[in-house]
Amino acid sequence: MLRDDLRTLWTEPRPPDAPARVWRDWALVAASLGGVVLEAALREDVVWRPVAAVFTVGLCLLTLWRRTRPLAMVTLAFGSTMLLQVAWLVAAPREPVGLDTGVIVLVLVYALLRWGSGREVVLGGAVILTVGALCVVTYESPVVEKVVGYVFLLLPGVVGAAVRFWGAARERQWEQVRSREREQLARELHDTVAHHVSAMVIRAQAGRVLAGADASAAVEALEGVEEEGARTLEEMRAMVAALRDRGVGAELAPPAGVADLERLARTPGDRLKVDLGLDGELDSLPPALDAAVYRIVQESVTNAMRHAVGATEVVVRVTAQRHTVRVSVRDNGQRTGRGRDGYGLAGLRERAALLGGALRAGPGADQGWHVEAELPRAGSGSRGHSRPRR
Repeated sequence: MLRDDLRTLWTEPRPPDAPARVWRDWALVAASLGGVVLEAALREDVVWRPVAAVFTVGLCLLTLWRRTRPLAMVTLAFGSTMLLQVAWLVAAPREPVGLDTGVIVLVLVYALLRWGSGREVVLGGAVILTVGALCVVTYESPVVEKVVGYVFLLLPGVVGAAVRFWGAARERQWEQVRSREREQLARELHDTVAHHVSAMVIRAQAGRVLAGADASAAVEALEGVEEEGARTLEEMRAMVAALRDRGVGAELAPPAGVADLERLARTPGDRLKVDLGLDGELDSLPPALDAAVYRIVQESVTNAMRHAVGATEVVVRVTAQRHTVRVSVRDNGQRTGRGRDGYGLAGLRERAALLGGALRAGPGADQGWHVEAELPRAGSGSRGHSRPRR
């Protein structure tokens, strides 16, 4: 288990979109260089003043590449610190060498855990721990101060790792949101295109049959195909416009709802009669529930047009009760002995589940195909945000 965790850490890539350099970096360098100048000029107990000043200036400049080359910057900073520490041990001055402004090295520790790859984190962490342990051992100070100093050195790395994991978690959440949006768009596209294209095919078939006997009927069928095609293109253009120009005012037209069921009932034409019955208070449904009712009826009628063998009628009943809305769609076609659970029915079940309801579909007891849905009013109100506002 530990070996697998280490292998995962070693192969971890760098976080994407790391900024190379921003204005805050220049502000940090300017402030730290100003601190170096003041400390080197005003502080009296500085050992090896020129060396300490040059060393600290180098640490300040290394922060400019801390995101793009975190391992190299940590290696340079802590490697030079180790060399300076060895020189201090050989010369044995009374005070430690260096300026307090050198605390800026903690920024490099943070950047290593925040922006480095797994390999860089492991190697750079080893360098930091080694140099930190050397400094703790060589300095003559109480044990408590050594422990506190070591923790102080490692704390920025812990913060950097926490920020990194938080950013990754947020990115996963956004990816889940985008995935749900893609699923919803797929449902919308399927429901829209499948219905209109099915109606176009049926009208074209009717026109072909009637072309020889009744030219006017064939022309009427072609006009119906043209009308359905224009409506399909209009709805698809609205979807594409919303996807291309999201956030700049492009929005989809208001989704179809119960008020559009009358037009939907006239779509199949003479081949399939739709007996539509609406009962109860259906004028003030929440938008998500209103759209779900329409899509359930639309997909069910489309399936009857495409798959119901010998069907002549589809009975649609939408009943609004105090706490629920019930949708029932039944055709009188012949049973083929197999289910028709394609993308359409899967999408309808997802819609119902998002609203806190349920949808059942299957062959009827005697004939045809039955779709029954029960959708709560309260659930639609509380979960209306699940339908994207584009």
